Amino acid sequence: MPKKQPSANLPASFEDAMAELAQLVAQMEAGSLPLEASVAAYQRGSELIQYCAAQLDRVDSQVKVLQGEMLKPFAADANPNADAAGDA
Repeated sequence: MPKKQPSANLPASFEDAMAELAQLVAQMEAGSLPLEASVAAYQRGSELIQYCAAQLDRVDSQVKVLQGEMLKPFAADANPNADAAGDA
């Protein structure tokens, strides 16, 4: 049975996790890894994804606290130039 990467082996930052994840994806897409190494890379990638998601959730919570009542829903279909055109 292959050795598991310890979950305590977390990256130093979100950016480090994303860089490592991109490297793993490139190796897997290239098809250069043997089967067991591919499984280990997939497992490590899953750990990195969980880490990144947790970091994003944490930051999202911080932003909501900082903005409080000022937080407004995002309107994807809004024209960003509409305000500027109305002022002219």
